Amino acid sequence: MSVQVENLEKNMAKLTITVSADKFEKAMQGAYIKQKSRINIPGFRKGKVPRAMIEKAYGPEVFYDEAANIVINEEYPQAMDESGLDIVSRPDIEVTQVEKGKEFVFTAEVAVKPDVVLGEYKGVTVTKAEAVVTEEEVDAEIENTRNKQARTVDVTDRPVADGDTVIIDFEGFVDGNPFEGGKGENHSLEIGSHSFIDTFEEQLIGKNAGDDAEVHVTFPEQYHAQELAGKPAVFQVKIHAIKAKEIPELNDEFVSDISEFETLDEYKEDVRQKLLKRKQDTVKGAKEDEAIQKIIDASSMDIPEPMIEMQCENMIQEFEGRISQQGLTLDQYMQFSGSNMNRMKEQVRPEAIQRIQSSLVLEKIAKEEKIEVTTEEIDAQIEKMASVYGMAGEKMKEFLSDEDKENIERNLSIEKAVEIIMEHAVEQEPEEKAESSEQE
Repeated sequence: MSVQVENLEKNMAKLTITVSADKFEKAMQGAYIKQKSRINIPGFRKGKVPRAMIEKAYGPEVFYDEAANIVINEEYPQAMDESGLDIVSRPDIEVTQVEKGKEFVFTAEVAVKPDVVLGEYKGVTVTKAEAVVTEEEVDAEIENTRNKQARTVDVTDRPVADGDTVIIDFEGFVDGNPFEGGKGENHSLEIGSHSFIDTFEEQLIGKNAGDDAEVHVTFPEQYHAQELAGKPAVFQVKIHAIKAKEIPELNDEFVSDISEFETLDEYKEDVRQKLLKRKQDTVKGAKEDEAIQKIIDASSMDIPEPMIEMQCENMIQEFEGRISQQGLTLDQYMQFSGSNMNRMKEQVRPEAIQRIQSSLVLEKIAKEEKIEVTTEEIDAQIEKMASVYGMAGEKMKEFLSDEDKENIERNLSIEKAVEIIMEHAVEQEPEEKAESSEQE
């Protein structure tokens, strides 16, 4: 295999990868083995047709697509390494030569990590802020805990109310016809969660268990399924059961049941300290974000579009992972919320760009400061990770790839870069407070 690199504009590059005829022949044989059971030729049992007979009947082109996939999947990772480029996007692949007995040639257009021209990163000003916890916040946190400890009880003596959970069957119709994805059985729906479109949930309020209800809604104009966008729909709903939360009384007994404390006063103080720590972390994070953003604003970098596109996709995958823990697929979320993939990408795009800018700036600072991460620091971080899963550090190491360890090292160097920024940051009073002091 040989790799030629052509640098393009805006931190893009094109790799031209040439693979020997022998390797392509092996891929053709692999394609034949994979596909032969699906090809019928009279006079031969299925899966027993010789490759030569298939190529005679259909031409060798019948195996080209599969053989190309085999070669590209095998050779592209090595071509990435040989190119010496810091590639930050998925490749845009194009096959430029594919013919039996000849070299196989394909190109891969990729985004390359852009360089950063750093602005001043020492002496950045950040807004002074203090972490303060109010009595109302303590009470709200405790109330939230009470709600989480609530047990679910069946409701039989009243109709559906806001906040209840109902178990329903439903089927939706547009113009009198059922539509794909509009039917569900024994679905658990929290009234007021706004997980269903339009006023679906509100129309169930006042209904009783056992009731049949007809719910009228209108799909959003920008709904992801174009055939439903903007159309009115009717849902036939069967309410099987109503469930409500029964919140425990706030007293010493409740405290001893859910914590290591015996009295409500002790528990409240613990809640206050935890809230304070959380707020202190938030204040610290806000100062760091402000400092980093000012450094970004004072720096310059040309981020290639495919790098942004991949970051958007990664963020949507992260979101998909979170909602899957609630039993929702991404398709279901888009259906219920009236969103689509393009709209989600547009929504996450600003944060995707900010993440990329932050990462590039901090990596550049780490390089400028010649930050090093020791093996002991990496091992300590792996120990922390292992403790989360109740594993020994050495056992965790067995599960980590070289790439995982490189990411740990990179993250630790970025943390050190942030520490350097904040060590030299200058706190200043908020503008409103500063103006007030001047007037006095």
